[in-house]
Amino acid sequence: MLDDIDRRILRQYQANPALSTNDLAEAAGITVATCWRRLEKLQEQGLVLGLRAIINWRALGYAVEVSLRVTLDKTQSRAFDDFIEAAREVPEVIEIQTFLGRVDVRLSVIARDMAHYQMLYRTRILTLPHIADIEALMQIASIKADEALPI
Repeated sequence: MLDDIDRRILRQYQANPALSTNDLAEAAGITVATCWRRLEKLQEQGLVLGLRAIINWRALGYAVEVSLRVTLDKTQSRAFDDFIEAAREVPEVIEIQTFLGRVDVRLSVIARDMAHYQMLYRTRILTLPHIADIEALMQIASIKADEALPI
């Protein structure tokens, strides 16, 4: 699926997506025209989805991150849909994941401090629909949060 040139482009692009096409081509050891064509092809194939800014939420004053493991009341036919729709409306929920197994959904929630988290938990999280059980895990440290792929 990917040849050596595509892999070189993706490795360099992943390491520094702000590179100009000229700099990306030089780093990958190919011509600018080849780089541009290959990058366009990778985007058309859905391998490169786009660029994004990663903002350090701690620098914005959020000091607490909590992982909430939620089990839903699955006797309700719309439990997943209703819960996820409502959870998306909570700005401090920065990630939503669904699972197969005992835990149905995991939410990553950020807060400025414990008082802020307690207010969010009581007024925004516990009011989400169809919660059967919820477990909170306080994050102490982030050991690895690398999104780079081994290309």
